[in-house]
Amino acid sequence: MSAAGPLGDYLRARRDRLQPRDVGLVESVGTRRVPGLRREEVAILAGVSTDYYLRLEQGRDARPSDQVLDALARALQLDAVATDYLYALARPAEHPAAAEQTDVVHDATRWLIDSWPLTAALVHSRYVDVLASNRLARRLNPNFRVGVNSVVSLFTDPAEHRFHDDWEALAARSVALLRISAEARTGDARLDALVAAGSASSPLFREFWERQEVRRIGEGVHVLHHPVVGELRLTFLRLPLVGTDGQSMFLYFAEPGSPSAAAMERLAGVGGDQQGQEASASEG
Repeated sequence: MSAAGPLGDYLRARRDRLQPRDVGLVESVGTRRVPGLRREEVAILAGVSTDYYLRLEQGRDARPSDQVLDALARALQLDAVATDYLYALARPAEHPAAAEQTDVVHDATRWLIDSWPLTAALVHSRYVDVLASNRLARRLNPNFRVGVNSVVSLFTDPAEHRFHDDWEALAARSVALLRISAEARTGDARLDALVAAGSASSPLFREFWERQEVRRIGEGVHVLHHPVVGELRLTFLRLPLVGTDGQSMFLYFAEPGSPSAAAMERLAGVGGDQQGQEASASEG
């Protein structure tokens, strides 16, 4: 984060990703000295003075009104999720809860995920740390074990590149999920440490983080390449856990009767985790 603060950094990053033609402005002849929109162009689109917008980007006015925030969201073409994030940056929590005091998984949640033999299930913290997982999840991917950060591991473990189809798109979405899941909290040491670790291990992580994109991921389909049971086409769901400090449940399951369902049944019946299976396969 720069001296301009999170709000200023976000405004500048989103401005850099828009071209004049994207917002209906005529592009001037000659080379532009900025990668995206100029500050004065955003100010015109938002209906504020250039001086006021400059103060926002430089962190000299951190309390814009709702009317100004809505105007900036329209000018920067933010969707509903990005607009909510803009509001969170302008209205940050002053005293964030300590993650270590709130990342306790309820026993009932553990019992529930352990009762699903054919659904891989894990519980994430707001920082996308794995707090709990069932046996099938760990057999599906050894990085689905407690203590691993599911975003940073995408960039630090080469096996993740082979495991996920279209890894780069998934990695970009995951960084955007981390940004919005952690929310705009001041003095967040845990988030700062994660971003530092990810940036140090991968220039691509740093690039994705600096894009300032945010995503809420609820459901979809992932194609996975498991070293023992082969290709899997699995539906995933991400469900928020009410009454927690941002915990969510992440589920992987196959369409009934599909080849992937049969593969998940085989995986559920195999002893050991994925790492052990890989060793057995190589010895055979």
